[in-house]
This record gives sequence, structure tokens and C-alpha cells, in this order.
Amino acid sequence: MAENRTRVLISKLGLDGHDRGAKLVAHALKQEGMDVIYLGIRHTIGQVVDMAIREKAEYVGLSFLAGDHMTWVPKVIREFREQQADHIKLIIGGIIAKEQIPELKSMGVEQVFLPGTPLKEIANYIKAHATAAEARENGNDH
Repeated sequence: MAENRTRVLISKLGLDGHDRGAKLVAHALKQEGMDVIYLGIRHTIGQVVDMAIREKAEYVGLSFLAGDHMTWVPKVIREFREQQADHIKLIIGGIIAKEQIPELKSMGVEQVFLPGTPLKEIANYIKAHATAAEARENGNDH
């Protein structure tokens, strides 16, 4: 594991077993030089948050295809706060109505990626924001 590489944990919550998109994103992020922890399907919020903390992930990416993201996301955000891990950024993707994006972001979601988003765009977003956060931590606020 390289110390300066962005670490991203990707997973699916609950009983939604459709993980093709999540696997594609995980693979693309690895190809872009990120450390990716792919947990796979059918995990609890506690398992995902605990693993993100243990693995020192900067990002957690969750994929939703069952329309249950508005139920899961507030619980994930709450668990991050309760575990004092709200520095970990939450990004989500999948079948999400565009009109729900502002509410999701107000809850604490860093970014939402809809179906058809180019994989390179997801990687570029993470790289740009991880670099900005790293620069702030190092005192270079550019």
C-alpha cells in the first residue's frame, strides 16, 4: 500500500445484490492508481463504516439500484458521525432521481454519480478532491 494513494472503499448495503456497476467503478479506480477496498454485496452499515475506518479510507462509495438510498444514506451519515469518522467522504451512485441530489448533498453526500457517468469522470472527481484535501492538510491552500 502506497501511503500517498487515495483509499476508496466500495460496497453495497442490504439485500440489493446488483453489483456490476460497483465492480466496474472499483476496477476503474484501481486502474487510476487508487487503493480500492471492494467489500461487495449485502453488508450492514456498521460493517461498511468499521471497515472504512480500519482501512483508513478517504472515500466510501455506495451503489444503490433498489430505490432505497433515501433510507440508507441518513443512517450511513449518522454512523460516520457516531464513530467520529465523518471526515470520510461519502459518494454514491446508481438509480437515483436527479431531483433528489440536492437533498442527498444536504445530508452530507459528497457527490452523486448517475448511470452513464463515464468512469474516468468518477476517478477524476475523486483525484481532484483528494488532492485538494491533501493540499489543505499540508498547508498549501491552492
